[in-house]
Amino acid sequence: MKILGISAFYHDSAAAITHNGDIIAAAQEERFTRKKQDASFPVHAAKYCLAEAGFSIDELDAIVFYDKPLLKFERLLETYYGFAPKGISSFMTAIPVWLKEKMFIKRLIHEELAKIEPYNKKKVKLLFPEHHLSHAASAFYPSPFEDAAIITMDGVGEWATTSICKGTGNQIKILQELKFPHSIGLLYSAFTYFLGFKVNSGEYKLMGLAPYGNPKATEVATFIDIIKTSLIDLKEDGSLWLNQSYFNYATGLRMVKDTKWEKLFGFPRRDSESQLAQKHCNLAYAIQAVTEEIVIKIAKEAKRLTGSKNLCLAGGVALNCVANGKLLKANIFENVFIQPAAGDAGGALGAALAANHLYFEQHRTVDQTKDGMKGSYLGPAYSDKEIELTARKYKANFQKFDNFQQLAKLTAEHIADGKVIGWFQDRMEFGPRALGNRSILGDARNEEMQKKLNLKIKYRESFRPFAPSVLAEDRAAYFDLAEASPYMLLVAPIAQERKATLPQNYFDLPLMDRLYINRSDIPAATHIDFSARIQTVHTATNPQYWELIQQFKQLTGYGVIINTSFNVRGEPIVCTPEDAYRCFMRTEMDYLVINAYLFIKTEQPEWTKTDNWQEEFVLD
Repeated sequence: MKILGISAFYHDSAAAITHNGDIIAAAQEERFTRKKQDASFPVHAAKYCLAEAGFSIDELDAIVFYDKPLLKFERLLETYYGFAPKGISSFMTAIPVWLKEKMFIKRLIHEELAKIEPYNKKKVKLLFPEHHLSHAASAFYPSPFEDAAIITMDGVGEWATTSICKGTGNQIKILQELKFPHSIGLLYSAFTYFLGFKVNSGEYKLMGLAPYGNPKATEVATFIDIIKTSLIDLKEDGSLWLNQSYFNYATGLRMVKDTKWEKLFGFPRRDSESQLAQKHCNLAYAIQAVTEEIVIKIAKEAKRLTGSKNLCLAGGVALNCVANGKLLKANIFENVFIQPAAGDAGGALGAALAANHLYFEQHRTVDQTKDGMKGSYLGPAYSDKEIELTARKYKANFQKFDNFQQLAKLTAEHIADGKVIGWFQDRMEFGPRALGNRSILGDARNEEMQKKLNLKIKYRESFRPFAPSVLAEDRAAYFDLAEASPYMLLVAPIAQERKATLPQNYFDLPLMDRLYINRSDIPAATHIDFSARIQTVHTATNPQYWELIQQFKQLTGYGVIINTSFNVRGEPIVCTPEDAYRCFMRTEMDYLVINAYLFIKTEQPEWTKTDNWQEEFVLD
């Protein structure tokens, strides 16, 4: 079975292609269009997937869209009717778009696919699984489990906002659902908005800000109490009811009712880019703590309902790495698999897999030793010719290495010397995390590296942490983490013996002063609460990246480096060699490695382009 999966028209549009259940390719549209979280139909991503698989559209057994647009339209109409006469402005904004585009989704899909190549649309089968079924399929079918509990959590699909399913063999059965407007994802996004970050992208910032809250502060306990008494009613099974008198997302154009929240928490909504105060950090800590409590309760209910020892996670909330780490530590399940593209992009993959196993009833083969995501390296790779054409276009100077180990050794030396490296190898990652193929790298031991990467390379808020990439076999030497974390989806404490002693007045210090106090012997990888968002690097899935870190270990004795995504703030992760070179020249990176090619900043022609990344990319 040859199946193309599509997600589009909300955010993070993507395409994925499978052949007899094997994942051939997957990519987000934003990487090709250079528009972050591009919601348009993924023409470029679909074209890439078809080319990578070697299939024409006419050869496909099905094209599968990741949700049911008409059911979503029903939810909109019922919601506006239920809250009438409120929401008229939102209604007038949303309904014309639906009537013009989304109501006629089949026609739109055919029109967009025709931009790729001619095909016989009468013979193409179009399928529409439900949104949360697509999420569940994206997590269960690639997992190494014959059976598993499946939890999906996000803002909202059609009606469902959270689901608990049971996966067995090639079947998925939905057991429980929480429905709109009650949603853990929308609750978290409401606080993202109130704390001055962008909804559907700033949730990462909120998660990174939370550890700056003072867990011993009376204000934190007060905020948690306010959330649990005024905003939500949380049940023991993890279901929750959101008090809509405080929220505005159901019928309005904003997430919350600003004046009511200001009265509730004692301060107004923070303006984007304005200075952060301790109260903002404490509120971030409070909602993160409540979110973790909800996730744990849902997991316990999933265990009760399924009796399985295995758990699969998907949906945007599954990208909350801190909650994932707490869930792992709770030992509710013996084994946990999290879909690396847990958000809507992964819905494209889940839709294709759901069609393969549920609609076409194809057998599922399980490899209990590894998952089916292939390290999530499912995007495009580029040839030597394409790299050299980019170099020729920009008159760039480079050195090509015949021996990769020699290149890895030299790069490791530069990292150890405090330099910042743009690292571009082989196939691009699928999902929001750079996993060593489109990454910016630095020395985790360097006390200045966190500040340097934020302010001079990424041009983003200084409080945001960086993730360590560690040799899988050295994991226990650096982190208190019981399982591998190949997809950078688990936060865990650093090893006890690596922690530094904090000053007694630590929590009384100003926010930025606390940030730059040394906390361990890998300070650039140690967040303010002694935690880290960890990527374990495995030689079986990424031998080049493993070799680089191994060379660094031989040189320094440390099998861990800093890894952040290869982009500047507001820009999608780079896709092509040209994307990489432009980002390299626009920032203060010192070296760029593209496959076997090394570019040294001081040897490049002066960058005289008048383009400016701050003007090209909208800040996230």
